[in-house]
Amino acid sequence: MSLLSVTRRGAGRPFVWLHGFTQTRDSAHRFRSILAETLQLWTTDLPGHGSAHAVTASLDETADLVSEVLPDEPVDLGGYSLGGRVALHVAMRHPGRVARLVVLGASRGIADDAERSARRRRDDDLAEHLEEIGAEAFLVEWLGQPLFASVPKDPAELAARSRDASGLAASLRHAGTGTQAWLGPRLALVTSPTLALAGSRDVKFVGESREIARGVVDGHAAEVPDAGHAAHLEQPDAAAALVLGFLA
Repeated sequence: MSLLSVTRRGAGRPFVWLHGFTQTRDSAHRFRSILAETLQLWTTDLPGHGSAHAVTASLDETADLVSEVLPDEPVDLGGYSLGGRVALHVAMRHPGRVARLVVLGASRGIADDAERSARRRRDDDLAEHLEEIGAEAFLVEWLGQPLFASVPKDPAELAARSRDASGLAASLRHAGTGTQAWLGPRLALVTSPTLALAGSRDVKFVGESREIARGVVDGHAAEVPDAGHAAHLEQPDAAAALVLGFLA
């Protein structure tokens, strides 16, 4: 039995969606609802989050855990931020399991060894800070970053955030960007048709999305108009339309 459990919603071809850091399978309600009108949407809590708060796993280990809950036939897979990085690892480690891939706000990691080590130290420090102040105070700080300034203040979305400090800290320590091997040349292992998305105002990740699209075998990049990093929360209709158009 897998350490991760799956929620299914809707009917049609399965599409598995992986959430971002501090989120859960219940996050991005409007975005998920639109997708579930056409697809059978599968969601799961990633290690350190929600019902999987006690599960500790690296990105590679998380990819393997996700692969265990996928259907036997190749399936369409997508994810946002942390979930997008996990989805990339699934596609690289288990290419026969992924039919088409969608990533939003995903990163190839950090190419420079020294910069990557520095990021890992910052992630470790952030994890320690999280444990010291608790999940509620940390969420206020996390969502108060300029990166999320344009995300609507939706009480339902806040309620869907993960609140286990130990689990979130473990996610930072074991699956944060600083732990991620540089994926640049390895992206050629991704043979599934891939859509790399970013919010049009999220300049850094617009660049990342274009590089991901160039690096995989069959890549396509697109921007969600008038959106920042959490584009599927800021512009759920536009983000869902791009995903559905690609999968169609």
